[in-house]
Amino acid sequence: MTVALRWQSLPGSELHAEQLADLASLCLKLEVETYPKPGLVSHIDNGSHSDMDAELLCRSADTLTPYFRDLAVAGAEGAGMNRLRAIGVAAERAMLAATSGVNTHRGAIFGLGLLCAAAGRRSALGIRKPLGALVSQHWGEAILSGPISLRSHGAVASRRYGAGGARAEAAHGFPSVYDIGLPALHVGRKLAPGNEEAIRVQACITLIANVTDTNLLHRGGAEGLRFAQDSTSDFLATGGVGSPGWHKRAVAIHRGFVARNLSPGGSADLLAMTLFVDRLDH
Repeated sequence: MTVALRWQSLPGSELHAEQLADLASLCLKLEVETYPKPGLVSHIDNGSHSDMDAELLCRSADTLTPYFRDLAVAGAEGAGMNRLRAIGVAAERAMLAATSGVNTHRGAIFGLGLLCAAAGRRSALGIRKPLGALVSQHWGEAILSGPISLRSHGAVASRRYGAGGARAEAAHGFPSVYDIGLPALHVGRKLAPGNEEAIRVQACITLIANVTDTNLLHRGGAEGLRFAQDSTSDFLATGGVGSPGWHKRAVAIHRGFVARNLSPGGSADLLAMTLFVDRLDH
């Protein structure tokens, strides 16, 4: 399975809702087309997941495209969080129908969806403010005061371990994207110029090493999170994707995650969001 790895080069102000939606879905597919990612589904294997594969994730990404468009349109029209949330609920319903009930992209619907809305809003206003700052400015308070999901694994882990989770990440302007993901992409481009997959691996592993991923907490508790962060931090400390034999070492880390049934799904979502923001904010 392969996906188109390039999008049309247009200045951000000329991007329309359809193009923003296509870009959001492409970023989800680029996340799938990245290996090795510790514990995560890719075009090579299913990682720590028995209920999904790359084909299912790409089908889910395609299903979400019209909803990303609707979110971009809503953002351009100055919609409040209630309208955005209603579109997100419809997107989740469509995702579950397309995947026979498998939660492939619930976190991405939330995070990427808000970034699509912010991109639409920014285009309508004709400004160049970072997308994360726009999310925080326009919807941050409503995100924090809105209804809390009682069923998502991330929400359960957030309550149990006191982690901020996706809601805090979005409300505060996606600091993990801007302070961790984007700098890691830039490092990856210096370490492995021209190797787009290696650059994404560097960003993904950096996110895992530095983010309190509630999916890891759900699957492995505090011990699982510590293992994940220690093993990925060691990879980065020894040169990341710029070191000889990096691919073999990254595969070994991936297999270690699988053996422990660990999957950093939050970091996978953040990688897709980082790719989206990298295209539009830089």
